[in-house]
Amino acid sequence: MIPLGETASSFMQVMLVAGLALMIPFLVDKDRTAHRTVLLVIASLLALRYIWWRATETVAPLGLTWDWAASWSLLALETLSVLGSISAFTMMSRTRQRTAEATENLGWWGDAPEPRVAILIATYNEDREVLERTILGSLGLRYGAKTVYLLDDGKRDWLRDYCAERGVEYVRRPDNRDAKAGNINHALGLLAADPPGFVVVLDADFVPHRGFLSRTLALFHDPTVGLVQTPQHFFNADPIQHNLNLSRAYPDEQRFFFDTMEPCRDAWDIAFCCGTSSIARWQAIEAIGGFPTESVTEDFMLTVVLQSEGWRTVYLNEALTEGLAPEGLKEYITQRARWCLGMMQIARSKVGPFSRSRIRLRDRWSVLDAGAYWLTTFPFRIAALVFPLLYWYFNILVVDARVPDVLSYFGVYYLWTLVALNHLSRGNVVPLVNDVSQLVGAFQISRAALVGLFKPHGHPFKVTAKGGDRSRIQVQWRLMAPFAILLVLTLVGLGLGIVSDRFAFFDAGDGKAVVLFWTLYNVFVLALTIIVCIELPRSERHVADAPERAELIDGRARPVWITQLTTRGTRVDGAEIPAGQPVTIRIAEVGEIAATSLGYRTSGTTLLFHCTSEQFDALQLKLYAEDNMPGVAGARLGYLVRDLGRRLAFTR
Repeated sequence: MIPLGETASSFMQVMLVAGLALMIPFLVDKDRTAHRTVLLVIASLLALRYIWWRATETVAPLGLTWDWAASWSLLALETLSVLGSISAFTMMSRTRQRTAEATENLGWWGDAPEPRVAILIATYNEDREVLERTILGSLGLRYGAKTVYLLDDGKRDWLRDYCAERGVEYVRRPDNRDAKAGNINHALGLLAADPPGFVVVLDADFVPHRGFLSRTLALFHDPTVGLVQTPQHFFNADPIQHNLNLSRAYPDEQRFFFDTMEPCRDAWDIAFCCGTSSIARWQAIEAIGGFPTESVTEDFMLTVVLQSEGWRTVYLNEALTEGLAPEGLKEYITQRARWCLGMMQIARSKVGPFSRSRIRLRDRWSVLDAGAYWLTTFPFRIAALVFPLLYWYFNILVVDARVPDVLSYFGVYYLWTLVALNHLSRGNVVPLVNDVSQLVGAFQISRAALVGLFKPHGHPFKVTAKGGDRSRIQVQWRLMAPFAILLVLTLVGLGLGIVSDRFAFFDAGDGKAVVLFWTLYNVFVLALTIIVCIELPRSERHVADAPERAELIDGRARPVWITQLTTRGTRVDGAEIPAGQPVTIRIAEVGEIAATSLGYRTSGTTLLFHCTSEQFDALQLKLYAEDNMPGVAGARLGYLVRDLGRRLAFTR
């Protein structure tokens, strides 16, 4: 029996951290290195304290027993994850924002002609609608000395004809060797006869904002800069956001990396290229012989190879492009598994962390940190679900700990880390939801990590499919199956352990209480993951939608509010127009568009557009090429609880 005073003392430690959490926003300036360092050094010390306690007090004695094998294997996975966290904490102790630098160096070439820029759009099988946005956005850039090249590995005649209509250079190669990197290298070979000063790389579904070139070119005032990377933003919700109904309340899964980690990496001079939304100096690309082809993630490898030749990669944290996030869960997982495989290929390459190449120690750390993330995070997420089952079914106690100690060591460490990361990342680390975003692809990503580590080459390049029919509910049964099985096993094991001593014995003491809480948490994580596997219908929607004024003309002109705008139509508030009535609406930067009312509901009147081709182009530019930030930058707790509750209640 644990004394009540001991439990109360441990609980007070957790409450002390909670109290400090309320003060951190007022005490810690997240833009000051000293403040960040103190916050994260404490997190690192608490992490080491926790692992020391785990290793010395919670594992089974050494010996050839199942308890020993299970408890020490879990400890090993957890230790690797904690070491990865400490590496991330170290990176996060610094951050750098280059917006002021870009502003100060706009047009640094002075009276000389604008540097010539080649914009390379690599494509394979994207739909016309997807490609049209990117081409129009590239042509609409506020920069004169640019040429747009469409690199078509799909060899489509209709696309060749469309490019001719738009004044875009169409490039087709005889084979698809080396996938995207090979496609880009083929285009670079064609450009070599009369090379541009800079080369932009855009994925086929990423639209540059009008100010993309002027802002990114500004950072090349430094002659050592070989590449400038910008963040990837998305005009649609990713599968986690969409299927949990959180697109208004929770940021896309990549926001933590692009808004928090890349600026920190830049401060250490180890920011890396992420492929699309980047611009490189021709001289730098020429110096390394083009894009590397040894990895399916040629972008990260490009950065390390550039650095080995003395060229730096810098990061401009401004929303200068927006693209299409994977709309389906299978595509979402395929993309991340490819990233994982590519990282393992880089780790085993000539610029890997243990290679003999002439790369800096910090670049070795950069590759090692990224590789460790893929190797440890996702296997540990699976282990966290499986190991409690060993107790409920086989009486194998993998964590033998008392409740007061769990509160004192794990509770304090977990809460402090949660508070610190959320203060530095706009609240983007949300328990349960973050776990689900990692768990949903954990099996495929873990497999890719192991396969890539031991057999890095000989794997086909898998393109992330974009577009397609999303008009109905789709249940991803094969993806759901392992989580459904684990949920059933967890619930059955929990029931057996509670009502019977033939499975999980009652003599485990506090250890049983710890596993009980752990199991209940897993039930919630698995349930949410299963819900994510039920893909909800989608319609065209721009997540940056914000109310704006327009003028409706139906015999008389009157002001209305646009509450939702797409290329097909709009919803307006401030006018009740009967279904079938023709009207005209005047929209800023587009002009007057003929439309037909589809009727009025409580959310407003819906209008169907009848656009000319010029108006359609103007709408595309307005929706996707304006210099604004689409999506949600940080978690909104109130909206999150409400919208997730609606999803659980099967309402939208």
